[in-house]
Order: sequence, then C-alpha cells, then structure tokens
Amino acid sequence: MSIPQSGGGPIESFDQLAAYMEQGCKPPADFRIGTEHEKFGFLTDTLAPLPYSGDRSIRALLEGLRDRFGWTGVEEQGELIGLSRNGANVSLEPGGQFELSGAPLETLHQTADEFDNHMAEVRAIADPMGVAFLGLGAAPVWRHEDMPRMPKGRYRLMTDYMGRVGTHGTQMMYRTSTVQVNLDFASESDMVKKLRVALALQPVATALFASSPFFEGAPNGHRSWRSRIWRGLDDSRTGMLPFVFEDGMGFQRYVDWVLDVPMYFVYRDGKYIDALGQSFRDFLKGELPALPGEKPTLSDWADHMTTVFPEARVKKYIEMRGADCGDRGHIVALPAFWVGLMYDDAALDAAWDLVKGLDAATREGLRVAASVSALEGQAGGVRLMDLARATVSLSHAGLAARGLGEEALLAPLQESLATGRVQADRLLADWGGDITGLYQAARL
Repeated sequence: MSIPQSGGGPIESFDQLAAYMEQGCKPPADFRIGTEHEKFGFLTDTLAPLPYSGDRSIRALLEGLRDRFGWTGVEEQGELIGLSRNGANVSLEPGGQFELSGAPLETLHQTADEFDNHMAEVRAIADPMGVAFLGLGAAPVWRHEDMPRMPKGRYRLMTDYMGRVGTHGTQMMYRTSTVQVNLDFASESDMVKKLRVALALQPVATALFASSPFFEGAPNGHRSWRSRIWRGLDDSRTGMLPFVFEDGMGFQRYVDWVLDVPMYFVYRDGKYIDALGQSFRDFLKGELPALPGEKPTLSDWADHMTTVFPEARVKKYIEMRGADCGDRGHIVALPAFWVGLMYDDAALDAAWDLVKGLDAATREGLRVAASVSALEGQAGGVRLMDLARATVSLSHAGLAARGLGEEALLAPLQESLATGRVQADRLLADWGGDITGLYQAARL
C-alpha cells in the first residue's frame, strides 16, 4: 500500500490530471527499475503472525533498523509506521506484511543486491528476537481474526469499505503478499504499448510466480489464491482494464477511468478524512461531502491514483502487479522478467505481436486459469505454458541485448518451464499433510 503523496499544488485545470502522469515521460537512458516486495513476519516459536507492538514486534523491528542502519522513521499520529533511506522505503501492509519499496536503480544486479542487503539488515534485527519471514503469496494458516492491525488511518477506512464491497477485500488487505516492479515509459504511446503488454501478460506472471496454494491450513484449489482474491475484491477498481486496448487510449482515457472509481479518503494534516464512496469529480467542483467547498490538490489526485488496483497500474510509471511473493530467486526474477520485455524495443514489439490478437474474454480467461492452474491453464485456445515459453524467451533476448548478464536472473522461470512446476506445485508436493512445514520451506 502507498504512503501519503506530497508536493502537489492546487488543481486549477482538468488538464493537470493527465499532465501529472505525463511528467513521468523520460528518455530511455534515464529509465530505472523499482522493485517492491511484501513478506509475512512470524514468531519462530509459536508460528503466530508478528504483532505491531511488544518486545518481539514490527515496531521493535522498525526501531532496530532505524537505530542500527541509518533509516529515518516515518510516523503517523505518533506511531512508527515506516522508514526511508536513499530513495527506498520500508512500509507496512494492513496485516503487518513488511514491505520494501526499493530505490529507482539502473540494473537488475543492483535490484538483487538491494534485496540481499535489505534481508541481511532485517535478519540482523529479527533473528535475535526469534522472528522470521515467509515468502508466500497468501498466509497459509492464519485466519482473519489472527491478523494484527497496523495503526494507519488509511487501513481503518479501507477495512470498513472492503467489508461492504466485493467478497475478498479484507483477505487481500490482511493475508496476501506480492512482489512487483515499477518501470518507466518514454512517451504517451510508449506508455500505452507497455500497459497493453503488461496487462495481457499478467496471467503469465501470475502462473510463473504462483506460490499461494494454501489458505487457512489446507490446499485451496488454486496455485495462486492471492490472484483469486483479487478477482473478488472490488470490480470498480481492479481487473484487466479492457478499455486500455481500445482506440483512443492515452493518459486522458486512464484519467477518466480513475475519476469514476469511488474515493476512499482525503489526507489532511496527518489524518485520513473519510470520503468512502464519494466522487473525485465532485471534489474537482468543490462539492465533496467530506470537505464541502474545498477543491483538491495534485497530492490528493496522486493519493486517489493509489486506490485503484488493476493488474497493471499507471502513475508516473507503470506497476506490474500480478505476481505472488516467493523465494529469493523469484523475487529477483520478477523485475528481470519485465525489464527484458519492456526495456528493449525489439522484445516489446515482439511481445505485443504475441498478445495483440487476444480478445478481452481470452485475457480474462487466462487470468482465471493462471490463478487456478498456473502453467497448466488455458483459455480461448491459448495455453499458458506456450505463452510463458514464448514470453520468457523474449525477456531473455531483451536482457541479453542490454549486455549486462542480467538474463541469468531468469533461471527460476526457465526451470519451471522445463519441469512444468511452479513454486505452488512444489509446495503442494512436499507438504505431506503438515502445514507447519511451510514455515521452514518458504522462509526467506
């Protein structure tokens, strides 16, 4: 989940909304890679989720990282809720999932080093406390009532709203973890092509990175339960965005969609003001019931953009959001997979050729098939295994063209293509009826 946005002045013209996104355009030489990953903390003796406060807690972990490794604390209403350092952030998901939002980096080797350094720092504080972390897409045992609650106003509002919209919203908030990569675009047309490829190929990412076959102590019938949860959350703000593939797609069309998504909140003076279900279009006219007579700032718009959750999301960059968190190899493979496709023109063009003939029903069918069956899934006559083989091959070629040896990071995906088994398949094969073994098998 995002932290409050800042630095935006008053919105004086409707055109500023699309212009805000357009500010992200940059020359390819300035493209960067930002990786985010979430992970579940647990107490190694009881296997209970890590609470927010206490001697063995998230707060103690944040304090240790701050005091020992030079992070700056981020507070809300007097509570420590995150850290920042050199362009990177540590933040908390609603159920205490511990998230690193990495700095914008130039190479995939740097992103791998960043992950390793982060985990070394975390373990230095966590190990003496008897705390460890799971790399899974969904909590395998814990029930909703077992999960801690983070002291963040945004999450209190969202929890209430999620309980009234869709069927799986609170499961997403409290019991899922993901890994994603944020990538740049050069122009509006480049954004459109990348977003189309990103959305069409999210089912491939879901299949290759599936690692959530257990929920509440038993197999759940899906390789990626995290992906299944996202299909039952809130149709107004999630999904595969069919309009992106229509003529006329651009910054303004995306803005129009975001404006029609109901609001969650407005952030003022360190507090979240309830605007649940209200309209940003009304806000632009000074008619928001939560703040009558007040008009929004660009910071408010940036905040609202963080409350839409499609499979790929645009801000001043594009977020690839379709993958479960997993083991170390898969966490560093996820940015490699997408960089290979997105940052080489030949690979991007070829990837678009792969998917441009798919209709909306097939794209959605592949999304469902990936969550259920991973690489064994198919829809509309398209086999995910075939699409994944072609896609990973293109990514490999795109990385090789960068000339940095980054293609080696795709090894876990190539192994899955060779064996037909993803992380979820291996976890199912090895669990033997004892779910507690996962705490060691999936330990980061």
